[in-house]
Amino acid sequence: MAQVTRSRLIRQSFDSPEEIRRFEDGTGQMELVNLEYGAVGRATFEPGWKWSEHVKPIAGTDSCEASHMGYVISGRLRIVGNDGQQMDVGPGDVMECGPGHDAWVLGSEPCVMIDWQGSTDYAKRH
Repeated sequence: MAQVTRSRLIRQSFDSPEEIRRFEDGTGQMELVNLEYGAVGRATFEPGWKWSEHVKPIAGTDSCEASHMGYVISGRLRIVGNDGQQMDVGPGDVMECGPGHDAWVLGSEPCVMIDWQGSTDYAKRH
């Protein structure tokens, strides 16, 4: 018997996100839309934002324990793993980083990125 597949079209917009999670001290936010296979986030990190200062109090962990796969729209971010590895990402970069890292904005421009892997529980207040 042949398998029947149906096309399913889903449209969400960051112009009207389903949820907004704000970081400590007004240093940015994560806007979320939910798709069948999980949440996709648009993060805005303002100049001066640092995970260990502005999300750590929300997460309650020593470092970010989310895995991320994202695309940087604007601004620059430095990511440093617990093992000392580091990378800088900027506009046009597609990035992946595993759990166990800190990150902060480089320069005076907000960093805006789309994260389609690590958004489900990121900066979620419990």
